[in-house]
Amino acid sequence: MNGNYDVVVVGNGVLGLSLGLSLARRGLSVVLVGEKARPYSASAAAGAMLGAFGETTATLLASSQGRQKLNLGVQAQQLWPQWLDTLEADTGRTSAELLTAQGTVVLLNAIGVPGIDSANYRAIHQALTMYEQKYEDLDVDNVDWISPDALARPLRAMFLPDEHAVNAAELLATLESAFLAHGGVFADDSVTALDHVGDRVRGVVLASGATLSAGEVVLAAGAASQAVLNSVPEIAAQVPPLISGYGLSLLLSSPERRQPEHVIRTPNRAFACGLHLVPRNAGEVYVGATNIISTSPVSTPVTRDLQFLLDCAAKQLHRDFWTSGVKRIQVGNRPVALDGFPIIGPAVPGLWMLTGTYRDGLHLSPLLAAELSARILGEEGRLDLSLFSPVRAPVQTASRRDIVETAVTHMVATGYEHDWRVPVEWPRTIEHSLRLEFSRFAEMIHPDFTPPPEILAAARYAPDLVAMLKKFYGTGRAASV
Repeated sequence: MNGNYDVVVVGNGVLGLSLGLSLARRGLSVVLVGEKARPYSASAAAGAMLGAFGETTATLLASSQGRQKLNLGVQAQQLWPQWLDTLEADTGRTSAELLTAQGTVVLLNAIGVPGIDSANYRAIHQALTMYEQKYEDLDVDNVDWISPDALARPLRAMFLPDEHAVNAAELLATLESAFLAHGGVFADDSVTALDHVGDRVRGVVLASGATLSAGEVVLAAGAASQAVLNSVPEIAAQVPPLISGYGLSLLLSSPERRQPEHVIRTPNRAFACGLHLVPRNAGEVYVGATNIISTSPVSTPVTRDLQFLLDCAAKQLHRDFWTSGVKRIQVGNRPVALDGFPIIGPAVPGLWMLTGTYRDGLHLSPLLAAELSARILGEEGRLDLSLFSPVRAPVQTASRRDIVETAVTHMVATGYEHDWRVPVEWPRTIEHSLRLEFSRFAEMIHPDFTPPPEILAAARYAPDLVAMLKKFYGTGRAASV
């Protein structure tokens, strides 16, 4: 397959599809490149929760950069009803067919630690109040559908009526149909290299050997974007490297004859998103998700993660999951920039980037698709995306001391999530040792820069990640803390 197009979009996940659709609707010739099976895709394994506030954390609210990121999520949430209406106009697929949950119940249960779970629960309340959003505090004894183990019983609960969920697989299929309806072209292939002359990108080279030429190329291939970027080292050196936050999710048979009506989730917790359940097809629920930092995408489920997630589902959500059927095990790879922030906008002439969104890509897709398509067409953008520019100094939102303290708290919290049994004085001793270890390790990486907590913790056992961090910090200056 060869050809010349206005735009080549690399990546057929929800961000690539949404952008391709937005561009095709505006009359551009667009080819979207990606393997039909979507190996490593985060979109295909996502719970597809449409929520900004349920994802809010105390650390997010603590910095101006984090609050800017939250603001993008709030704006995206407002666009979803209209976005679903346009998809219905394109395909005949109604919102009712795509939405699987109406509203979200957030549980603060007895698992975890106050410094994360309780703090993040309060942060959700704070963000809802800040944006004057509706919510309802619930009587934990009357939360519908759940039946947790007594030791994991909820302590508090709230209902967010405007945070819904869609079926990720059905959303991807609907976006594909809409893209084709507007003249979009699919290339069931993968990109091995950027075609460029000097610092100008003019197309892509496919694994099949074909070349696709375009006035603009958009790299929206999630965690796989780094391999494409590495084909031009002089360009890759200017952009924060991408790694993978790979996670495991499950489709389980529902332990009750009726489906829950809402998303049921905890606040975000140790190094990951919160435990969450999303109703899917009749008699089936989605449960997710783990999060492990890796320098390259992962495709195979790990025993540790499977055991942990099944245990969480049965203990914290519904005891009858213990006898549920496991219908599918899914692995996805979230794209994570080394400084933890999205990579959005022009990198070099002819090359745009739309990745690094970590856990927020699906939720942000209508907003970012509209914004980037306008900019590609030469229009003035509506959003301030300067913080997320592909060519930027490393972003650090907190002091080293605070980052180390956060990493320590999250590490200890994983012990409680795994039901560890240690003498009562040991956690304090472990925290002290971890604090010293993380501080020394951060100093070894760089005297001033400190990576996000989950990357700092993961790098201790990943020499290749340490090398990436040292190289990254050696070529940039710190953004303001």
